[in-house]
Amino acid sequence: QVQLVESGGGLVQAGGSLRLSCAVSGSIFSINTMGWYRQAPGKQRELVAAFTKSGSTNYADSVKGRFTLSRDNAKNTVSLQMNSLKPEDTAVYYCNADIIMRGVYAAINYWGKGTLVTVSS
Repeated sequence: QVQLVESGGGLVQAGGSLRLSCAVSGSIFSINTMGWYRQAPGKQRELVAAFTKSGSTNYADSVKGRFTLSRDNAKNTVSLQMNSLKPEDTAVYYCNADIIMRGVYAAINYWGKGTLVTVSS
């Protein structure tokens, strides 16, 4: 089965940095899209940063210039470097990917279990 495992969450002070990583395992044929979403208490889940099928990146306006998305296709991983963190960045961050498994040839959307990021003021 396909699994998405996040790591790197934790507690940091405002202005600090944190790096999140997501590793995908399983019998994978290809990964079409991959990125990060977050959900804060009382808020809906929102896109933070993601790679699209066209190869471009999408960033939420609130994180542009502070967060940087990267990926390693050979290792099936995606990372999110978060700098100049603000208390409003506090949320559970979820890895998300559209994946085609070997022998299926149809994309399925998968979610990780989430990792908590807490930014103190």
